[in-house]
Amino acid sequence: MNQVREHWGSRLGFILAAIGSAVGLGVLWKFPYTVGQNGGGIFLFLYFLFVLLIGIPVFIGELLLGRHSQRAAVGTFTELSKDRPSWKISGWLGVISSFLIMSFYSVIAGWGMSYVLMSLSGFYQNLSSKEIGAVFDTLSHSGSVTVFWHFLFTLITMSIVLSGVRKGIEFWSKIMTRALFALLLILFFNSMRLSGFGEAVSFIFYPDVSTFKFSSALEALGLAFFTLSLGQGIMISYGSYMKKSENLPAMAGIVGISVIIVAILAALTIFPVIFTFNLSPQAGSGLIFKTLPYLFAQMPGALILSTLFFTLFVFTALTSSIPFIEVVATNLMELKGWSRKRAVITVAASTFAFGIPCALSASGNMFPSWTNIYGINFMETIERLVFIWIVPVCGLLTSIFIGWVLDRRIAASEFHSGTKWHFLFKPWFFFMRYIVPLTIVLIIVQKSGLVDFDKYIRF
Repeated sequence: MNQVREHWGSRLGFILAAIGSAVGLGVLWKFPYTVGQNGGGIFLFLYFLFVLLIGIPVFIGELLLGRHSQRAAVGTFTELSKDRPSWKISGWLGVISSFLIMSFYSVIAGWGMSYVLMSLSGFYQNLSSKEIGAVFDTLSHSGSVTVFWHFLFTLITMSIVLSGVRKGIEFWSKIMTRALFALLLILFFNSMRLSGFGEAVSFIFYPDVSTFKFSSALEALGLAFFTLSLGQGIMISYGSYMKKSENLPAMAGIVGISVIIVAILAALTIFPVIFTFNLSPQAGSGLIFKTLPYLFAQMPGALILSTLFFTLFVFTALTSSIPFIEVVATNLMELKGWSRKRAVITVAASTFAFGIPCALSASGNMFPSWTNIYGINFMETIERLVFIWIVPVCGLLTSIFIGWVLDRRIAASEFHSGTKWHFLFKPWFFFMRYIVPLTIVLIIVQKSGLVDFDKYIRF
């Protein structure tokens, strides 16, 4: 039986909340160094293509499921497959992925909060690049400091979600997503003045086929999936707060194109700094915390630039962490009959507790033998479990469910509701039925190491 649900107060509220969810650390933290490691222009082109052809159709599909059922992820699959109860595992995978991502996401975001404070104190003054890099090593190896920031970030996220959809998620998403765009534009215009801006533009947009590998294409596909918050139950929950009059294809298109724009701005903000100081664009995940502070220190207005950048970093993290807690809490509210307060506090406390081993991963204060046994630390293990297995499998099951299990009449009716673009249904349904499942299988096979396509496919 459907429950009476709170709905978005406005179309803009949903759009900004969805953009905020999608434009998280995946765009600001993961996107730049992934572009750098995969050759620039051709990778960027494929990322855009996959956002439009794969990401947006799945985005529409998840919104469609949530809006039709007016339930969160688990309830959605339970209600729409009453004769096949095993399909609710798809909903549970989304819940599990959101829970696990929040547990380590808040650790990374906590480091960003620490860097805001450190930037205000000008910590990078008179330090070499090696010494600035060592500052992050000290922070990440300091278990108590990392746990503190992990706790504070979780607490802030919890306080926003506690206020509900309109007063909490929608209200703060409007503020933070707008602030995010403003901060990013300020930093972008500053980067335009740097001598390395032209080289950065060439690197980002010039398709260098010599560096292209088939695995790079799959990496672009996986990044498109990740940066749209798919396979995590988020858009199913957000769809359940939507009205029938909303145009799903248009909304999904706006969010998808916005994510592309922000990704370009982020790349054009970060790479000019890197090229100006003749550093490698393939710096890896340490790019944000180890490389950029040193580069900011060489620029006029270093204190302001560094502080603005890491404030932007925290804002992007917050807009994405809000739905992680919301997804899990909403499912508990529906399945257990809990109040929002009880569900949100329980989820926040649980993700904080589970995130403690992630916060202590570098210090070795918990599970000291983990890296020796598994080859990577605890946080890296959870991250790979989520992004190589759980999220892609959840996306695969969702696309199969929509294309092969869900009554096509329901899909058509929900797709047509609120839009005049009825002609898009057939191509959308074709993609959900055939193209999306196939491409996700390729991601899983490549990323899991089951097959190395680069050995067999060369360009």
